[in-house]
Amino acid sequence: MCAHLHGQLFNASQLGAALGGVAHTTVGRYLDLLVDALMLRRLPPYLINIGKRLVKAPKVYVRDSGILHALLNLRSLDDLGGHPVAGLSWEGFVIEQILATLPPLTTAGFYRTSAGAELDLVVEQAGRRIGFEVKLSTAPTVSRGFWNACEDLGVSRAYVVAPVLEPYPLADNVEVISPLMLGQLGSG
Repeated sequence: MCAHLHGQLFNASQLGAALGGVAHTTVGRYLDLLVDALMLRRLPPYLINIGKRLVKAPKVYVRDSGILHALLNLRSLDDLGGHPVAGLSWEGFVIEQILATLPPLTTAGFYRTSAGAELDLVVEQAGRRIGFEVKLSTAPTVSRGFWNACEDLGVSRAYVVAPVLEPYPLADNVEVISPLMLGQLGSG
């Protein structure tokens, strides 16, 4: 069931009801076990006091995209390409790659307001905020919600991570990059 929730907000009560009336506290404990076993990633919301209504539920990702695809019975790239989880699978893969490059004592979460401002990942280290939006497109476009989130958070840099061959700028502090460049971000 978590594979079907990959990249979405976690609602323990809804999942408990789907499991035949299991209590939300029990579902929460099951999630804790899978997170502790490093099977799932619980990505917390990035909470900041800016006077806006923020989404406070965590997102859940299956940490290994191969396991995700096996659980969803996706056996080929064609199967994945035609499946609704394709974009979320890419998002989870990229988020795992970003988080693997972060130094200790770095805060990470996603940002979403009820008005639609959203960033897939916000990373904060030493008071510096960097935003990431993940797109499964070779010509990615970002929504107004992306720009609003960047403004709300006052990010110093933002990246749109997409399967592109060469990086290119979208704005002064916003760049489209390949996941291959993620390891270079910490040094630059």
